[in-house]
Amino acid sequence: MRHTLIALTAFVALGASILAGQQKPKDDTMKMPMPSTMASTEAKIGNAMKAAPSDISAKAAIMDWPAKDGMPMKHLRSGTNGWTCMPSTPVSARLPGQEDPMCVDPSFTKLLEAYEMKADPHVTSVGIGYMLLGDKGVSNTDPFAMMRTATNNWIESPAHLMVVVPDARQLDAYPSDPHAGGPWVMWKGTKYAHLMVPITNMPMHE
Repeated sequence: MRHTLIALTAFVALGASILAGQQKPKDDTMKMPMPSTMASTEAKIGNAMKAAPSDISAKAAIMDWPAKDGMPMKHLRSGTNGWTCMPSTPVSARLPGQEDPMCVDPSFTKLLEAYEMKADPHVTSVGIGYMLLGDKGVSNTDPFAMMRTATNNWIESPAHLMVVVPDARQLDAYPSDPHAGGPWVMWKGTKYAHLMVPITNMPMHE
């Protein structure tokens, strides 16, 4: 789960400075250029829809990441099937080839909401999330780690779906090792534990 989940990372604010001796704009305001990485609404919707099978994403609501921490997510498109898709996280969107969109059902959304608030999840039914383009790295020991360290078991997962269950003890039979073969548990032993189900033969990267 990309953090995507790790955090609702802010977009980088890009500005311009006036060189010494350069004339100020007549309206005395700074013109903020639109970064090329800030995609149009249509492009963000298209990117978000890549996260899940088309029969899900075609009817899903599309929400964009907030421009700043603490702000609400931006509504891009209404949906009719209860699913919500989000485009690549702002950090990944700025890097060529680093797409990590996500689609989640209402139950999995509860896990994400709890994660964002660092609160206890109140999941009452099985929830599903899709990341068909994979994620770009997360610690499998610290849910809130923002970068790789020598000891935090940083994992980059290829295409996968995610499963959350009402009682995390139901996942005890599954390993936490992503190389064990088959489904594995991310953040095992924490309140944000969920099952990762690989759906590609692409290798994991550590």
